[in-house]
Amino acid sequence: MSKTWPHRERHTVDRTNWLRAAVLGANDGVVSTASLIIGVAAAGAARGEILLTGVAGLVAGAMSMAAGEYVSVSSQADTESADLARETRELDEDPAGELRELAGFYVKRGLTPDLARQVAAQLTEHDALGAHAREELNIVEITQARPVQAALTSAATFSSGAAMAILPAIIAPLHLIPPLVAGCGLVALAGLGAASARVGRAPMLRPVLRVTLWGALAMAVTAAVGMLFGAVG
Repeated sequence: MSKTWPHRERHTVDRTNWLRAAVLGANDGVVSTASLIIGVAAAGAARGEILLTGVAGLVAGAMSMAAGEYVSVSSQADTESADLARETRELDEDPAGELRELAGFYVKRGLTPDLARQVAAQLTEHDALGAHAREELNIVEITQARPVQAALTSAATFSSGAAMAILPAIIAPLHLIPPLVAGCGLVALAGLGAASARVGRAPMLRPVLRVTLWGALAMAVTAAVGMLFGAVG
């Protein structure tokens, strides 16, 4: 009787779907909301107008991120479903041809033709569609499109990032809102870069520099636009 051994290793690739959506959402939440607040504050707006801008940016951004992720990932899911349906038809109509095709993939990977046919036959008997999905379509469970998960993750992380930009604007003196929001935003972005690197088990320096430099540039440009319009007004 054959024995199966549990697979105890944990890999980061199974986090790809939600990690990408989480990093994108949180980064966008911090950068866009902090930039909005800094730009409006630099134009000389009152505290109420600044906070209204921040909250409106949070709500609009979270909904936009959720909708965008859902639509884009749904398109990917639709494509995967169509390919799987076509593969199912081909397996029903020409099982022998599909078996030869599957064996061909294993020959390309380095197996001998005889061994490739044996492997293909056993995998076909076990799960024909799953085998073809992996080898022919590059569709596996851990990277399969999940629209709802991506949408909810993006909305939640965007809101969290935006909240980190709004809180300093609530408690800071009016004239200190731009520098404090910028400072808190950059700290949040650095933490986000470090956290995403840790979750993905990657070196931290590059992602931290990447998110903070782009965030600082966005805030600086928006502050300049705000001061320009404030001076004109």
